[in-house]
Amino acid sequence: MFVLTLIPIALVIGIGAALIIKFLPILQEHSLNELLSGTVWKPSKGLFGYLPFISATLWVTILSLVIAVPPCLLTAIYLSEYASKAIRSIMRPILDLLAAIPSVIYGVWGMLIIVPWVQDSVIPFAKSHPNIPLLQSVNPTGFSILAGSIVLALMIVPFIIAVTYEVMSSVPSGIRQASLAVGATRLQTTTRVILPATLPGIIASVVLGSSRALGETMAVLMVVGNVVQIPQSILDAGYPLPALIANNYGEIMSIPMYESALMGAALILLVMVLILNVASTLVLRRLMGRVRRSW
Repeated sequence: MFVLTLIPIALVIGIGAALIIKFLPILQEHSLNELLSGTVWKPSKGLFGYLPFISATLWVTILSLVIAVPPCLLTAIYLSEYASKAIRSIMRPILDLLAAIPSVIYGVWGMLIIVPWVQDSVIPFAKSHPNIPLLQSVNPTGFSILAGSIVLALMIVPFIIAVTYEVMSSVPSGIRQASLAVGATRLQTTTRVILPATLPGIIASVVLGSSRALGETMAVLMVVGNVVQIPQSILDAGYPLPALIANNYGEIMSIPMYESALMGAALILLVMVLILNVASTLVLRRLMGRVRRSW
């Protein structure tokens, strides 16, 4: 069992080592700083700048979390503290179904619904309100950071709600009863007792959702536009790292250093996920210590 426990650690190390080995050839011709800060991606000319792809990845991930986290948190609170057993029994299978839908289905839905909505409604609204910087763009189509973020937000909703609901449901009922017994309302019990006690778990659910958003490929690839540029607005088209790898891996044999460049993109994505998870683990440890001391 100890050996089996070590397998996930060995897999992460093995994946990282393989990507580093594949990434080394391009590092012999370009410095790491040049690659990370470069803004031009022209493999035929030997120019491999990762900054537009890193920027688009962060834009899509952060905006999807901004869209998804507030309603997910409110939904989990309702299911845990207010909903009847009948509603809970209905919602659980629906959340499982949403989590099981293939990402390409979300992508098709985004192309049919979200992209036209952004083009026909959001873009005209942005043009009539030039004082909102995040909505100003020369992109005439609905394929944009906003469209990709909405699709991603819907994809991570079931994960965040499910984990947050389970964490809140694990709080002993005696704690709720004790709070109500001293005169607190149900809202006060939820905001001052349940949420502080479950904050580490809530953060863990958000990290799980953000990790899913960082690595999602097909759905984002179909609606984000895939234009190599640093987005300045949520209506600009973007080109996240997963889409770069998925779109171009078939061309690696014809251009020197192309494979090394794409493996470098995969390594950057892996490092971003690892940094996110390590940082969240450190935050969770501090929060857990505060929660234990408060109880």
